[in-house]
Amino acid sequence: MNYNFIDLFCGAGGLSYGFEKVGLNCLAGVDHFKNAIETFKINHKNSVGIDGDIRKISIKDFKKKIKNKKVHIVCGGPPCQGFSTIGPGDAEDSRNHLFLEFVRFVKELNPEIIVLENVTGLLAKKNINTLKSIFKCFEKLGYHLNIRVLSSNHYGVPQIRRRVILIGNRLNIENKYPKKEFYDFGKIDKNLKKYRTVGWAFKNLLKTKGKIFNHNLELAKIKSNLETQRISHVPEGKYIRYEKDEKEYLPKKLWFDHDWNKIGEKRFREARYYRLDRKKPSPTILTGSRMYYHPTENRFLTTREAASLQSFPGDFEFIGSNTSQWTQIGNAVPPIMAEAIGKSILKMLKNKNKKIKINKNTNIEYVRSSAFNYDKDVYSKNTQLEFNL
Repeated sequence: MNYNFIDLFCGAGGLSYGFEKVGLNCLAGVDHFKNAIETFKINHKNSVGIDGDIRKISIKDFKKKIKNKKVHIVCGGPPCQGFSTIGPGDAEDSRNHLFLEFVRFVKELNPEIIVLENVTGLLAKKNINTLKSIFKCFEKLGYHLNIRVLSSNHYGVPQIRRRVILIGNRLNIENKYPKKEFYDFGKIDKNLKKYRTVGWAFKNLLKTKGKIFNHNLELAKIKSNLETQRISHVPEGKYIRYEKDEKEYLPKKLWFDHDWNKIGEKRFREARYYRLDRKKPSPTILTGSRMYYHPTENRFLTTREAASLQSFPGDFEFIGSNTSQWTQIGNAVPPIMAEAIGKSILKMLKNKNKKIKINKNTNIEYVRSSAFNYDKDVYSKNTQLEFNL
């Protein structure tokens, strides 16, 4: 049987691409970012790409666009800037409440399963009320939810990227999450595969049939001569954040012109001149093109290299300016992690006759604490799985 899904706040389509890889059928993607929808369209040729404000899209019109086909899964990632752990975050940010549009689509389309992706900041104490609201809205519609933090490197993505994944269903079955497949850098687990690295990504995900898309080396050049001189002295896998780093890697003539004792905590807030290491997974790829430097060349990464670290295959092409492409890549769900989630969703659908007893009286502190336990089973008969509302 073919199972259909739609991707709300789809961006470039990393989540839907991974779902398609396991055989799920993408009917449509919706986003208000024109370049992202153009990217979605050329990489999801059998799907409808809808560019527009989701608040202004009627369900009636949407159903016509997907030819009134049954929707089994609604997935997506509402804008999450207000929840972000990078920067101040704002619990009152109006974008936090766009999940209500997700709820509207779920209410009208009545899918069997829902999947919602967000940043880990969603689990911060300041966002407890928002989290309660999310659970309460879906529970009123008959959905049983679980929440977990998944780390992309555990599923074969050559990057350490942690994201909150909410899975819910109205079938009274267990919400399944993918099991850890790859062990972490610095650890060895004979039951798991070895982590994938920056070197692996550059070797396997840059080219396709001899072609390289979105790999403009000119745009990756460093414009500042001083910056070029400094990065030329930073070894692979290293960066400058403390005074000791400055003294170890840079000659005195290239030191920063400031007093380390007058800087808060005597360190830069974020590491500077961060060279990636080909033998390790990449840190989280963000939307800025000047965050990291190439492992061995004195330049920044190209969008193609960043996309490979997000696990996009070489034939996944991005549309728009360099800045736009970086935004699409940095905001995406890594396709290989999405594929792992998709496999779990497919198992749920194929075993939807295996009902379980759901205890609907959850303690919020348990939900928040257990979400970060990567090795803990998501469901237990003795576990309470809903908030005390």
